[in-house]
Amino acid sequence: MGDGLASHEGARWAKHRRILGPAFQLEKLKRMLPAFSACCQELVSRWAECLGPDGSCELDVWPELQNLTGDVISRTAFGSSYHQGRRIFQLQTEQASLVMTNIQNIVIPGYRYLPTANNRKLRKNNREVESILRGIIGKRIRAMERGESSEDDLLGVLLETTSTRDDADDDGNNNSQSTAGMGLTIQDVIEECKLFYFAGMETTSVLLTWTMVVLSAHPEWQDRAREEVLGLFGRDKPEHHGLSRLKTVSTSS
Repeated sequence: MGDGLASHEGARWAKHRRILGPAFQLEKLKRMLPAFSACCQELVSRWAECLGPDGSCELDVWPELQNLTGDVISRTAFGSSYHQGRRIFQLQTEQASLVMTNIQNIVIPGYRYLPTANNRKLRKNNREVESILRGIIGKRIRAMERGESSEDDLLGVLLETTSTRDDADDDGNNNSQSTAGMGLTIQDVIEECKLFYFAGMETTSVLLTWTMVVLSAHPEWQDRAREEVLGLFGRDKPEHHGLSRLKTVSTSS
């Protein structure tokens, strides 16, 4: 699913953490608000189309919010390559389901190496994900070599410190000592992007789903949060300078 930061230890973890850190600084996140807003607006518009004559409908919000977080990650991680990012999201979601199925058979030694239908599908999906990512990365690198500025997204941050070699590792093996300490290899970037989907999608969608469950159980808080947002922003798109003033919303989430 992704051999990234979450699975590293020691010096390798410290190196990847240092490189990834700038992508999540407050000023970077502020510039991503338009992407967040666009994804949320698309979701709300889709829900509005589901309303019945009485102005209500019943929805399973869990898959809806999974798709929302997938959209947000695709936009913020890959910028202009958003549609390809959506395909990666779909494949990684399927990978998670296949892995959970395989875990039930983990007691069988060497099970993950057997040519079962699940294992073949896992490998096929992984090859497609890596192929898409290599295409996106190659396009970005060529643009950077032409002197174009890197996009202000996660991939752009990673590529700013990337060696164009695929054989460099964090210990300087395979005759890559000159690049090992400078940044990430292309394969490192691929693994971090794959892991970013799982780390961001599951945690955020679970939190959002639980928040909606709690607000449904306490509609008075839902009303207060709505009034606060409308009172501060009206029908305008939320701006970063006003988010810190949303006291009720912050308490609810």
